[in-house]
Amino acid sequence: MARKQELIQNFLSAGNFTSLYTEEADLKSYSTMKIPSFADLIEVKSVDELKQIVSFLTENEVEYKVLGWGANQLIKNRPTFIYLKLDFEFDRNILNEIRPSYVLPASVSLAVLTSAASRLGLGGWEVFTGIPASLGGAVFMNAGTGLGEIGPLVKKVRAITPVGTEKIYAAQDLKFSYRENNFLGPGEIIVEVELSHNGYDDQVRQKITEYLKMRNQTQPLKENTCGCMFKNYLSDKISCRAGQSIDIMGLKGFVKDSVQISHTHANFLINLDDASYDDVVKVISLIKNELYLQYGIKFDVEFEF
Repeated sequence: MARKQELIQNFLSAGNFTSLYTEEADLKSYSTMKIPSFADLIEVKSVDELKQIVSFLTENEVEYKVLGWGANQLIKNRPTFIYLKLDFEFDRNILNEIRPSYVLPASVSLAVLTSAASRLGLGGWEVFTGIPASLGGAVFMNAGTGLGEIGPLVKKVRAITPVGTEKIYAAQDLKFSYRENNFLGPGEIIVEVELSHNGYDDQVRQKITEYLKMRNQTQPLKENTCGCMFKNYLSDKISCRAGQSIDIMGLKGFVKDSVQISHTHANFLINLDDASYDDVVKVISLIKNELYLQYGIKFDVEFEF
């Protein structure tokens, strides 16, 4: 571990990088679930530096993962890999006018895009409402709400491969399914997205306002959660909602090791008081097994862990 940290520190120092490396960074504040965790972290300031960094990490057999905004992601404590957090410059002025499409950095917040949608009346962008994620993370998992998914709005994706080369995914390459992208290769990192919209819609502001109100009433948005726990089960023969299934089993409010199934929405886990990564994983496993016993269905976990 010490050798790995020394290698990275020397590499960044020798190259006069603006990206910041922190050994054993406290990542609790980076997680929407506020899980206590420490890990090596590089805050990457530009695409050019990212190319060099991932190439170096790959060459030295150092595994990496993108941290994103810490939502839909259960952050590990002292993992063997290193976390990368993208922090690219962004000129918000491009969101001051309606354009056919927008080329945006992966690190931009969906909250910024929701605000632009409300201000400009960008139809289709209401699907971002209330999702605490970066654009890159949202595209990676085809994030969505009851209003729709981000996939249909994506025109082009620019990614960096593990060897530091660029890769462009044009419209014909983009394949999405429920909460998944089906085009990115292992270790590839989204750095830029061209995003379209459905034209001007004078109802977008109202849609966003009403949907935010509904989400606040039906989901524990003010609690320390990691977003929805399980994907809804969809097949040709059956459709089964995870939250409803857990609710029917009477598990709302269930608590184990400071992890609680939300009273508001049964598909959300709440960190009551410094629950650990292992505590959360154990509760997920317990609920998953109960769902299988009751319904004969294996629900997939929605967030990364």
